[in-house]
Amino acid sequence: MKILHISAVKSWGGGENHIESLCNELHKISPSTQNTILCLKNGLFHKKLQNSKIAYKTVAINFKMDLRFCFKLIEICKKQKIDLIHIHDSTALTLCIMADHLYNLPSFIFSKKTTFPIRSRKQTLYKYNYRKIKKILCVSEATKAVTETNVNDPNLLVSIYHGTNVEGYNSNTTIDLKDKFNIEANKRIIGNIANHNWPKDLDTFIKVAHNLVHEKGIKDFHFIQIGNYTTETPALIEKIERLNLSDYITLTNVIPNASFLIPQFDISLVTSKSEGIPQFIYESFLNKVPVISTDVGGISEIIEHGINGFLTSSGNHKVLADQILELLNNPELIERFITISYKNVHEKYTTEMMAKKTLQEYKLVLNGK
Repeated sequence: MKILHISAVKSWGGGENHIESLCNELHKISPSTQNTILCLKNGLFHKKLQNSKIAYKTVAINFKMDLRFCFKLIEICKKQKIDLIHIHDSTALTLCIMADHLYNLPSFIFSKKTTFPIRSRKQTLYKYNYRKIKKILCVSEATKAVTETNVNDPNLLVSIYHGTNVEGYNSNTTIDLKDKFNIEANKRIIGNIANHNWPKDLDTFIKVAHNLVHEKGIKDFHFIQIGNYTTETPALIEKIERLNLSDYITLTNVIPNASFLIPQFDISLVTSKSEGIPQFIYESFLNKVPVISTDVGGISEIIEHGINGFLTSSGNHKVLADQILELLNNPELIERFITISYKNVHEKYTTEMMAKKTLQEYKLVLNGK
């Protein structure tokens, strides 16, 4: 079985982590399955793949709908006799459809990794209901539910949690966050890993820090945010400076293998206003770091409020701040949260389980089911 995975994003995030994990796990459980990734040349994903054993191809493009991507895709399908194309983002889906109009490509499987609804526009509906799409793999039940509304055949939808790699995980790192960023030893770290995109709502992350530091007068916190800088970053930096939070918040930009730094967090804080399920939560579970999060997308499917974490509504920075204090003042609650979450990630949310379920869907499609 020859699978071609398509990514058309320049950044590195949870979606790209999923592709890498999926290919690695498929190699373990099904060595006969050959996986190749097509991604953008010199993007962060390409740079990451250079240090992996996964087969990949790259293409340089100047704009989103550059036909060179389509021609490269067609070339790979012809030369390698690809059996199935697994598409991992919306732009990649558009490019695959364009290529299919130029050459008869193999069947598609599409991974829906967000809870953004499919817009009721003619072109968008055409894309997500394209005849070559045989399965839509949803990252959560919430993603599946929101996708069902504008998909002609709901039977194509399957929920598969991405999870995280629990085998051979090594969190040893040479970076000491407190040393590198001159953080006082007694300060507790509230951490977040996310690219600087609007769904992550890092404005609320800043508001939580402001509430604790300046409104409640609690100075023994330091907020660390690790993620790819974007056009949104200058506004975040300006707000941090304007609110006199520069001594309490650090934006680090990209740090390779950032998940290895999670054990240095006292709490993992998720402030998103839209999500599938962030990889950061799974990795926090694995590293026995308690999670406080907004209740958006599929997050409530893996965090039960008060049982293995705290949840609150999107944008509710005051409650998030209160929850941080409640948790840090209750060591027994921390222990309960991390014990349950650690058990859950091993029993329900591993990349091995994800790969086995995905492989099953590949086989069903190729068998015409």
